[in-house]
Amino acid sequence: MGKKYKALVVHQIDKNRYEKNIEQLDIDNLPKGDVLIRVHYSSLNYKDALSCIGNRGVTRHYPHTPGIDVAGIVEYSSSGNFNPGDLVVVISYDLGQNTPGGFGQFIRVPSSWVMPLTKGISLYESMIYGTAGFTAGLAIDKLQRQGVSPENGPIVVTGATGGVGSISIALLSRLGYSVTASSGKKDADIFLKRLGVSKVIDRTVLSNKSGFNLLKEEWAGAIDSVGGNTLATLLKSCKQNGAVVSIGLVESSDLNITVFPFILRGVSLLGVSASETTMENRKKIWEKLSNEWMPENIDNLATSCNLENLGCEIDKIYAGDQIGRVVVDMIN
Repeated sequence: MGKKYKALVVHQIDKNRYEKNIEQLDIDNLPKGDVLIRVHYSSLNYKDALSCIGNRGVTRHYPHTPGIDVAGIVEYSSSGNFNPGDLVVVISYDLGQNTPGGFGQFIRVPSSWVMPLTKGISLYESMIYGTAGFTAGLAIDKLQRQGVSPENGPIVVTGATGGVGSISIALLSRLGYSVTASSGKKDADIFLKRLGVSKVIDRTVLSNKSGFNLLKEEWAGAIDSVGGNTLATLLKSCKQNGAVVSIGLVESSDLNITVFPFILRGVSLLGVSASETTMENRKKIWEKLSNEWMPENIDNLATSCNLENLGCEIDKIYAGDQIGRVVVDMIN
């Protein structure tokens, strides 16, 4: 047998029960791929938590090692694009879903999944971003391309204490936007103000059930991870030529709305798919995230844990107690 490494492994115990344990695995049993990477850092995402409880929309087969984000160093490469010692990032592919992921100290993946670490950012900082930060970057890029600038008015961010929400706030504040944060967490104000929000509102404010086709114009734009009636309310209350970027559906995937916001106010509904972004565009967004968009307060976005403490952090997600980002130190 080959070299051993530690990993968090989820086993299916019975039909509806799953158990996670730290185990010693063999590198030889990793799937085929061009690049073997020693994982230095991963990050914790909602999708990882779903994988740990047997969500078949995320992970089909068990036992399994979650972890959709990785920052590390190339150990071996049969690809001419990478060499041992290269600092690299892997996010927003099948990693951690149906391919053993970043909650193991090694991964082996196709070279097409691997991106060189951008200059201006460390391995640790890249995992403060992870898929959540990359998605936030894509959303802001969409707003800018739509012509939504700080001068147009406030931007509202839903799911504000989550990964995408908190990083969106930090990035928007860095770029000079006035940001309103929508959250259901009563004790999140201090965290959100530290990220640069101008105002915090309860999430119920953005769930209008009046049935009106249009509402008072409030927002120049929005980044929404909730969907459902919240997304409908945002579209109805967007200013003339405003834009809403949809990145999630924690409330609902349904959207019950008329066309009036689109044809009377010129509002745009924009979608983001991190996994379907080309490598060329990935590098462009990461270049911005690593340099001119980098928040001064980026460390305020995250806490860190090691593999032994990861289970407790995953449980916080189920309890609704997780705020901001969690970077997983896979070395120490």
